[in-house]
Amino acid sequence: MALAARPWRLLPVGCSAARGLRLPAGAAGSRGQRIPWRLGASEVMGNSGTFKRSLLFSALSYLGFETYQVISQAVLVHAAAKVFKIEEVLEQADYLYESGETEKLYQLLTQYKESEDAELLWRLARASRDVAQLRGTSEEEKKFLVYEALEYAKRALEKNESSFAAHKWYAICISDVGDYEGIKAKIANAYIIKEHFEKAIELNPKDATSIHLMGIWCYTFAEMPWYQRRIAKVLFATPPSSTYEEALGYFHRAEQVDPNFYSKNLLLLGKTYLKLHNKKLAAFWLTKAKDYPAHTEEDKQIQTEAAQLLTGFSDKN
Repeated sequence: MALAARPWRLLPVGCSAARGLRLPAGAAGSRGQRIPWRLGASEVMGNSGTFKRSLLFSALSYLGFETYQVISQAVLVHAAAKVFKIEEVLEQADYLYESGETEKLYQLLTQYKESEDAELLWRLARASRDVAQLRGTSEEEKKFLVYEALEYAKRALEKNESSFAAHKWYAICISDVGDYEGIKAKIANAYIIKEHFEKAIELNPKDATSIHLMGIWCYTFAEMPWYQRRIAKVLFATPPSSTYEEALGYFHRAEQVDPNFYSKNLLLLGKTYLKLHNKKLAAFWLTKAKDYPAHTEEDKQIQTEAAQLLTGFSDKN
């Protein structure tokens, strides 16, 4: 994604160019007659200090203006180079992400973890989270990475509240942290998560992932167990709730925006139809999930789950 950035525009301050010295062309006599201008020895001695100071002032003014121009140009060049470098890093990052090079992507972006660029920071949050989900990541490392991802996402949002991706990844990371802070914290954060997903959709209605995640939010609260509902009632006067119909609406909307963009969206369409007792449509979407080309570990897991659910159909029939 190209990074929109504007170099600083520096406007010159009020500097005067070097000026010549203006000397009198003549002097008035006591009777108002003009006489040729002449300098006596005493006048030369008396005005030499003034002349030197004026000359020095002019030279310094000129040097000051030249220095200002050099500094201004250096600032502009530095800003332009910085923007270009960030754009270059983002291009590399997107290439590695599309290639499934999770660890290389993380290593690349952590070199710029002190950046104040929102586009880089939300990508770093995503990369931290992706490394946390790798099979070879220990539980201790996973917890560290989950909290690290939240910090990066938070910083991205602080830098640019108009970034739909920053809102999306902030919501995702808050949800992940809830896994370590207990069911109360997870439910307490529910409205915050929903708010940021909705904001992400508002900022970019064509982002299928944000719409899909809003569907997951609805699906999660539609199937919430009774004991969690009881906790929610204690925490909120109006606890978060949803229906399978709402979830289905978001999953279909995501599919309309970007067909076959994500194997999990196909799986959840199938599972939601199962919840609504529509086995025909459930089988249709589960078959699509099972046949989806596996590019990631998650895709493989989804293929397996979809196949198991379809096998359950066959056994019952």
